[in-house]
Amino acid sequence: MPASKNKSAPVPRSAAKRAPSKAGKDTTAKMPAASAATASAVSKIEEKLRRLGLHTDMDKVLHLPARYEDETQVRRIGELGAIYGQPVQVEGVVTACEVAFRPRRQLVVTISDDSGQVTMRFLNFYGSQVKQLAEGNRVRARGEVRHGFFGAEMVHPSYKMVNEGAPLPDALTPVYPAGEGLSQTLLRKTIVSAMSRIDWRDTLPDALRTAHQLMPFEPAIRLLHNPPPEIDESALIDRSHDAWVRVKFDELLAQQLSMKRAQLARRDKGAPVLKQVGTLSRAFLAQLPFALTKAQQRVLKEIRHDMQQAFPMQRLLQGDVGSGKTVVAAIAAAQAIDSGFQAVLMAPTEILADQHFRKIAGWMAPLGVRVVWLTGSLKKKEKVEAKTLIENGEAQLVIGTHALIQEDVQLSKLGLVIVDEQHRFGVGQRLTLRNKGADNATSARKQRATVPHQLMMSATPIPRTLAMTYYADLEVSVIDELPPGRTPIVTRVIDQNRRDEVIERVHAAALEGRQIYWVCPLIEESEALQLQTATDTYTTLSAALPDLRVGLVHGRMKPAEKQLVMDGFAQGEIHLLVATTVIEVGVDVPNASLMVIEHAERFGLSQLHQLRGRVGRGSAASVCLLLYQSPLGPVAKQRLAIMREFTDGFEIARRDLELRGPGEFLGARQSGQAMLRFADLETDQWLVERARDAAQMLLSDDPATVDAHLARWLGSREEYLKV
Repeated sequence: MPASKNKSAPVPRSAAKRAPSKAGKDTTAKMPAASAATASAVSKIEEKLRRLGLHTDMDKVLHLPARYEDETQVRRIGELGAIYGQPVQVEGVVTACEVAFRPRRQLVVTISDDSGQVTMRFLNFYGSQVKQLAEGNRVRARGEVRHGFFGAEMVHPSYKMVNEGAPLPDALTPVYPAGEGLSQTLLRKTIVSAMSRIDWRDTLPDALRTAHQLMPFEPAIRLLHNPPPEIDESALIDRSHDAWVRVKFDELLAQQLSMKRAQLARRDKGAPVLKQVGTLSRAFLAQLPFALTKAQQRVLKEIRHDMQQAFPMQRLLQGDVGSGKTVVAAIAAAQAIDSGFQAVLMAPTEILADQHFRKIAGWMAPLGVRVVWLTGSLKKKEKVEAKTLIENGEAQLVIGTHALIQEDVQLSKLGLVIVDEQHRFGVGQRLTLRNKGADNATSARKQRATVPHQLMMSATPIPRTLAMTYYADLEVSVIDELPPGRTPIVTRVIDQNRRDEVIERVHAAALEGRQIYWVCPLIEESEALQLQTATDTYTTLSAALPDLRVGLVHGRMKPAEKQLVMDGFAQGEIHLLVATTVIEVGVDVPNASLMVIEHAERFGLSQLHQLRGRVGRGSAASVCLLLYQSPLGPVAKQRLAIMREFTDGFEIARRDLELRGPGEFLGARQSGQAMLRFADLETDQWLVERARDAAQMLLSDDPATVDAHLARWLGSREEYLKV
């Protein structure tokens, strides 16, 4: 960025702006055009501010600094040798200014005071800067000092022209998150202007502030925009200062209030009352070849209770890989069918949807339940038949992919929606499916809209603090134990250089009658990442292991081709399956006891854990080998160490949150929902809990405060998450 964007306007230009006031009639004649130009400029600035999310004066006031610069003191140039590598402000007279062309075109300026001289170097600059930084002019510059060809120098420092004796700021200078075309000077002026117009009244009752030892709102905000030089800078930087604590509490409280109020708003909607736990439900449980774990029994009780209410269930069912979420969902579907309603299960991929269909239909069909399968890959005739069965109600349980949300799919009596791997679907997609069963009649007999109950499943365990914050509008059920008989998985981390040893181990496992997954991250060549492709790996392994049957499955294969390979693997006809991450979830082959993950350093923890969960489903001891390409970066080292040390999904999720923050955990659930800007879910857990308790109290005792606080922090952006 050219340095001139960080400087103040030269004095002559300011004088030129004042000149038209003396131009008499000519000026008056030109006013309409000038006014139009000014309005246009203001409009463009407002548009840039809106792109940054700053729509209202309060938005602007709550646009807080990302960091601060100390311009309250000037260092003597002769002292710079002792502070290389640090940002510092100096002031001096320009003694040289020239455009140099070696090694590239650049502006080189020397400034001096009575103790020494320093070079300012600009690799990008405007012609006006050459004139402005002419010899004899006084400049105040701030930047990081480094060793240059001729002593101390600053590259692209921020600077402004000053008169001798010009006063220094009496507060730290805020540096705001900025967008394209928005300078720091403009943002500061905009925020100062907005601060003069807003209503500063505190939205928190005095008793609540006192109980949590919180600063009043106005002093906290003013301090963060304009901190005094004597303030504890470390507390500002790590956001532990009392002013930051107040801001973070307010932000967390607004989110809790919004989510909790969304939860309460669901009570105003009607839902089918699915009370009947009848013949099908009892027969289903009786024919299962295993007993439910205590955790499964507990969450099933919670789900059944919700489905018996006259308002819609909105429950997230989470559990580790292999904990038995599918069977719980199937029992919930049986309750809906027992009560005379349809149930729908939507999965993000055809492989996962097919696994659900085969497993659940295998349980349900012998009991007389009509289970229908609907995906995009069905032939036209099959789709028409499936849609007819769904619309006329003959299909009691429907399982499929995104095809379920197409406009021409109509459900006659939808009572329960089950969404697997819910974070892979957008809010709009889940809402569309839920609305397939909505009845918006408003007759005297039916005064409120009715929507189906909704059960969302996730095999990615959500850390407690994250669930408390971003899923506060949902009821959360956790299956926190694995069924008996699941064998522990041993994880090893191995350098790619030992690839031949790994292939030998694969061969030995196959000869013992076991099956193996070999997972590759890409199916195309990428010179930048230098990853072996799945197709290359398939060719290499087929040649290296001629006596084994090797299969290949990846996302670009036609669904029928993929299914043919998956069926061959499930039936034991294929020894070694080379695959991309399409097998991440839903694949259940008990005889598979060895997994090799190629370039494991490229995967996230959650994905590695999901992939590893494809083995260890039978009685044989299972092993997961993580092949990596050295050298490893520090984060990749941490990820692989965590995978080697832990098998518990909740502990892995907690450590994953520490490494990469909340964003990727939330997936598409947060579409349209701003992430937390100020609070940190790892370091501010204590504040999350306080904000949650305060939200409960305010919602029950002080609705006026709730409205005022949400208006301040969310304004028109408050969007209740209903799905």
